[in-house]
Amino acid sequence: MATTTFVKKTLGLNKTEGTNKSPILKPESTFKKPKLGVSQSRKKDIPEGVWTKCPKCSAMLYDKELDENLKVCYHCHFHLPITARERIHSLVETCSFEEMDASMTSVDILQFTGVTSYVSKLEAYQNSTGLKDAVITGVGKLGRHRLALGVMDFTFLGGSMGSVVGEKLTRLIETATDKGLPLAIICTSGGARMYEGMFSLMQMAKTSAALAYHAKKKLPYISVLTHPTTAGVMASFATLGDLIIAEPGAMIGFAGPRVIKDTTQAELPPGFQTAEFLLDHGLIDAIVPRKELKEKLGFYLDFMSQSQSQDTAVA
Repeated sequence: MATTTFVKKTLGLNKTEGTNKSPILKPESTFKKPKLGVSQSRKKDIPEGVWTKCPKCSAMLYDKELDENLKVCYHCHFHLPITARERIHSLVETCSFEEMDASMTSVDILQFTGVTSYVSKLEAYQNSTGLKDAVITGVGKLGRHRLALGVMDFTFLGGSMGSVVGEKLTRLIETATDKGLPLAIICTSGGARMYEGMFSLMQMAKTSAALAYHAKKKLPYISVLTHPTTAGVMASFATLGDLIIAEPGAMIGFAGPRVIKDTTQAELPPGFQTAEFLLDHGLIDAIVPRKELKEKLGFYLDFMSQSQSQDTAVA
């Protein structure tokens, strides 16, 4: 019996079928797998200097609004780092601040060399921060009070205290003593500057001695502890204030938790180096949010100056 063939057109496909043969189909030619192109990412690049991510609540903060809020997160009220000049601008009256010893710079007395030299580190931080060292000192007006003000900046070598920091603060304290001015120091530091060896440690005694003469004149000294305030600064002028206040959540302590635990061989309570813990245990006198600091300092100075006038009258 002869085999007949015929061509069947279905859906635009030509198929040859035999009466006693099954059609042979090639799936790869019939059902072509679509090519998947590289999809465009929906994530957009965020330009620098426009948004900042809050370290605590992870909210995206518009930098302009953050600056207006004194670098305090307007969602969770976390206090972000702030530069010394920004803090001075937020505290003293406009154009009233007279800076002291602005050109004083550190000297590499030990000829310290490591991965990089001390001189190169100083130059790098001076260029990046616009500061000569880790503190700005001067006299300004806060409300109705002329105030000797020192403000440390953590962005310059971690706010470490070297010879220049100690000398500038000592001269500030002596100026306040000679002119009968109240004194306030905004502290933030990682400790003594290792590049200067014992010369940095000597600043602890020098600043403390200057504060002793200031106290003999019965002049007010307010210490403001910000995040972080540790080591040699914490062990000297930072905790010698007539009034010691701190920002919310600031880490305050002499050594790190690991060092303390290894030394004492004891379990440490949670949050034992926070401002809130220290307030509960009597080491500091008050916790003041950054936006309220100027008003509170004015109130404290009013009270302390009034007490000073009464003591002078009695004497």
